[in-house]
Amino acid sequence: MSSTPAVVVDEVSKRFRLYKERNQSLKAALMRGGRASYDEYWALRGVSFEIPQGSTFALIGENGSGKSTLLKCIARILEPEKGDIRTQGTVAALLELGSGFHPELSGRENVFLNGSILGMTKRELERKFDEIVDFAGIEAFIDQPVKNYSSGMYMRLGFSVAINVDPDVLLVDEVLAVGDAAFQEKCMEKFVDFRRAGKTVVIVSHAMGSMRTLCDQAAWLDRGSLVEVGRADQIVDRYVDKSHEQEVVVPSSSATSASSDGAAPDGTPVQTRIGSGEAILTDVTVLDARGLPANRFRTGEQATIRISYECSERVERPAFALALDTVDGMRIWAHHTRDGGLDIAYIEGSGHIDLAIPNLTLQPYTFDLSARILDHTLTHTYDFLRHCYRFVVETGELRESGGVVALGGRWNADLPSIASEATV
Repeated sequence: MSSTPAVVVDEVSKRFRLYKERNQSLKAALMRGGRASYDEYWALRGVSFEIPQGSTFALIGENGSGKSTLLKCIARILEPEKGDIRTQGTVAALLELGSGFHPELSGRENVFLNGSILGMTKRELERKFDEIVDFAGIEAFIDQPVKNYSSGMYMRLGFSVAINVDPDVLLVDEVLAVGDAAFQEKCMEKFVDFRRAGKTVVIVSHAMGSMRTLCDQAAWLDRGSLVEVGRADQIVDRYVDKSHEQEVVVPSSSATSASSDGAAPDGTPVQTRIGSGEAILTDVTVLDARGLPANRFRTGEQATIRISYECSERVERPAFALALDTVDGMRIWAHHTRDGGLDIAYIEGSGHIDLAIPNLTLQPYTFDLSARILDHTLTHTYDFLRHCYRFVVETGELRESGGVVALGGRWNADLPSIASEATV
């Protein structure tokens, strides 16, 4: 990536006026001297960060946090009251469904209309027309008025035009929320192509899973202020945790893995509990082949992850989930009981559940384990502990050259060699 930022957001603040009176009589307006009463609403307050060239950057936050407003300021659609925004190169934006389209015109006519608004010449549009329509996947409807298009068709055509402008910076607002899975996958592939070409993509989305894996960096906004900016996976994780946050009171009789000083047995700090508390995690432990708690393993060894729980009431159809991160924050694995074909009818009282791992296919590294108890929809959290158990993997019999996962396998080659087969 270039050392020069693609976008610099410098102490940006944006204010809107929220008028109190609507449809008032002429007499009432004259008595006020023609001045309407309003409240001031600051959608952005002193936001500052930089977006590196060639990166895919996420803007995340709850509805009303200022994400779309900031994107419009970057696109020069809105002008901030305070601060400054600087961009490098050409900027194309896909911000609102149907923006730049005329509903009475056909899809074909709107390609040329929208493309010209984005700065493309008629010759360029003629040359790229087939590619635009093919990407949007609406060949059969291209000569129909766009007012008859579905929201997905609208967005696909608008996105296809925007990416074919070949901008240096592409701004996208919620494109991943519209369209079927196949089109969303095409969008993802296009974002990857942009990054390889040194282009910059700025995305606003509530699809946290996609933002976590697709983006390099992220900025988290809350009520118009910048909460945090940094690596996308870490920022997304903290945002998701905060959005579900609720303190859980652990009964004093619970045998938690934390000691009185608030640290796990290996010194790892126990994070704030998140969840509604009907079922809580009382212990998360990794056991060795003898069934004893352990913090050091060798690649290829047997291990068992034991999750102990306690319920304040009967909980119907829960799911238990685990996630594994490297010590520097890279997510390498996530799994829940439904993935493993276990659909639990209910839990009550206290108990434990085990995940048996016959072959620990991890390379030498330090890992942090997180655990969660969810409802049957996998959307409601009863309890969650991030990085509640840390363990170290050392070199074992299974040896590989690098990385964090030891996949193993057998080499086969119809070539002259000392041995025709080799096992790794």
